Amino acid sequence: MKYVKYIILIPVLIVLANGLTSKNAPKEKSAQGEIIDVASILQKAEKQLALQKSQAKRENKIPRTVTQSGSMHWANSDFDWTEGFFPGSCWYMYEATNNEEWKNAAKKFQNLFELHKYITTNHDLGFVFNCSFGNAYRLTKDTVYKQVLIEAANSLSTRFNSSVGCLKSWDVNNGWQSKRNWKFPVIIDNMMNLELLFKASELTGNDKYRNIAITHANTTVVNHFREDHSSYHVVDYDPKTGGVRSKQTAQGFADGSSWARGQAWGLYGYTVCYRFTKDKTYLEQAKKIVRYIIENKGIPKDGIPYWDYDADKVPNEPRDASAAAITLSALIELDGYTSQSYLPVINKLFKSLASDHYTAKIGDNQNFILMHSVGSIPHAQEIDVPLSYADYYYLEALVRYKNRYNKY
Repeated sequence: MKYVKYIILIPVLIVLANGLTSKNAPKEKSAQGEIIDVASILQKAEKQLALQKSQAKRENKIPRTVTQSGSMHWANSDFDWTEGFFPGSCWYMYEATNNEEWKNAAKKFQNLFELHKYITTNHDLGFVFNCSFGNAYRLTKDTVYKQVLIEAANSLSTRFNSSVGCLKSWDVNNGWQSKRNWKFPVIIDNMMNLELLFKASELTGNDKYRNIAITHANTTVVNHFREDHSSYHVVDYDPKTGGVRSKQTAQGFADGSSWARGQAWGLYGYTVCYRFTKDKTYLEQAKKIVRYIIENKGIPKDGIPYWDYDADKVPNEPRDASAAAITLSALIELDGYTSQSYLPVINKLFKSLASDHYTAKIGDNQNFILMHSVGSIPHAQEIDVPLSYADYYYLEALVRYKNRYNKY
């Protein structure tokens, strides 16, 4: 017996807030709601990133942001926590287009910092290597990339303190960190470095990396979050006893405020923890953070947060598109784990980020895709500028959305 499925397609026009319209771009309806065809958004992003790729190739450097004078600011070649994002963006563009030029570019730029896998004085090895070599291994299964990831995970693991139950974020013997009276500072950002450890256990069969990640995540759940599920930025511990010494901020408005990107890091990090463990504690934590973000009275109508939800000059404070892009990418993954649909929020963020207000014209913005992100206002650095990690998580979100929803 043959079974025939009758599918009714309702063609309508999808109008993106950035003015991109297409008579051939349908707006579908799923059980969850509207589905955006992101093809035109990806095409525009590719054109912009291709210009930046050419620029980076000429200089043999990795883009990070734009200076106050409007020139390109390249990643520090000695070590820069952002250095993995541009090659990671190239890997996502390769995944989206299957164009070998993007693959070759990704390999070229990540090779510039491969030796940083041996660095043990920085916690950002997860950011650097998972976003670059992690995507490389995911897409190619080349064992060379696998070994790089394992070595980077070994280096990151040296920063774990079993008494504290966390990876140390910053060394405090020099720089501005030495002036804060910290002994063992742990920042919410560190949740993003755990994915490298989870992957290392999968690649080696050795649970030591996974156990470190789980312990860090569990300690952070207990000490980093307030009753409303917003996060402190920095929790400083006593490295001998593991006791909490203080809860502060480094990049937020105040110790008790909610730094927008910090909330996004937490959401993304606990979503990843659930992916690898299926521990519902992490799923519930991610959902609580989402609830804080989307129900926050300080969130603007377009969903793009101010750099800190509690900054004193809201609504006259800079927005942070990077926080929105990270949240967006995490929400797409989280949407696959829950019965509750986050698609309306996802679509809202997409339309806002794809609009002319946040997406640069092709050839402008030093060829970064997104505008209006914030690095660190307290440090007077990277204020209302494009950032390589905003573009990375935006492209990740585009590819995730395409793979999850645009299967027609």
